[in-house]
Amino acid sequence: MSKLFRKLIALPIAMWSALILDPASAQKVSGDPIKIGVILPLTGAGASLGINQRNGAVLAEKAINGSGGFKGRPIKLIVEDDATNPDTASSKANGLIYGEKVIAIIGPGQAANTLAVGGVTSAIKMPQVALSGLGPAAELERKCVFHVSPPLSLNARAMLDYARSLGIKRAGVLYDSGYGSVVYTELRKYAESYGIELVATEKFEISATDTTTQAAKIRASSPAGIFVIGITGVPIRSIRQLQVKLPIIAAAGQANYEIAKSMGDAADNVAFPEFLVGEDPLPNQKEFVALYQAQYNKLPKISEAMGWDAVHILLAAFDKVGPDAGNEKLCEALRGPYSGVMSAYDFSAADLNGIKLSDFIFSKLVAGQFTRLPFKAKE
Repeated sequence: MSKLFRKLIALPIAMWSALILDPASAQKVSGDPIKIGVILPLTGAGASLGINQRNGAVLAEKAINGSGGFKGRPIKLIVEDDATNPDTASSKANGLIYGEKVIAIIGPGQAANTLAVGGVTSAIKMPQVALSGLGPAAELERKCVFHVSPPLSLNARAMLDYARSLGIKRAGVLYDSGYGSVVYTELRKYAESYGIELVATEKFEISATDTTTQAAKIRASSPAGIFVIGITGVPIRSIRQLQVKLPIIAAAGQANYEIAKSMGDAADNVAFPEFLVGEDPLPNQKEFVALYQAQYNKLPKISEAMGWDAVHILLAAFDKVGPDAGNEKLCEALRGPYSGVMSAYDFSAADLNGIKLSDFIFSKLVAGQFTRLPFKAKE
């Protein structure tokens, strides 16, 4: 947790909100801005995640600058839309680094796009705080790409552990061609060790608007439960339209109010391994939830917390070496533990993240609201 965030949470929430919502009450900042590039999917299939991630990051920017910036210098986020496309993400990274002269990159929010941008940042050892989880093993070689979301293997294991607690031994899997493919690979790797047979697996495109055909094939395999991995509500809606009443366990990427709303009645009783239930936050999350709600008039989820944490993670590095220390020193300053809103991290861990399986929170949708479950995953 950065020194500035510790200072902010000591303030009453009314004062916190005033700093952000009323620019006249903010402390003056001057000097050259500290420019940080942000690359997120603001359009395309990933927009429901990217817009929320941007909201969390922008809220952090306002909070920091409203409290005097970093030693009087303002933080300036330069936000770019990767349109849910890896090639676009890579192009945006080059523009931010060589055109805007940013000192670090936040994002992208999806595994394939993070892989693409990591190819740019790693070549110059620029700090990159990705909002996706560690995907392909090749990413372990990129020692300046740190992940705020847990490794996708942990996402898979959390889903399997919860399914086992329900007594599910036969499961179907419906997964998308991006994030879903990586998590599915991990799900398949670990399923047997959890005593679960994957009896049918069906893939769909990220941008698909109907997955009824794939859902019907899953239903025909007579599973006891269904894993759904994607970034939209389409597959869950398709399953329920076929009158399938089986337990659905969705990946963390779908623990999102906009996605839940898009599911309609199909959302009820869908369970998620995640990290923040806005309706019932953990003690260390309450101030952030209240501040976010005051700013945006809605509750945050993990995407918003990721954006907030990413900015403060960089701020903690500035506390150690200063924002002008250069790529390699900033990268080294990031390498260590950080207690965030979404979770506790350790960026010196082998997976460049440090989140443990036992750190997951589990929730279930009930009448469109997320309800925190008592279940805890075991390491």
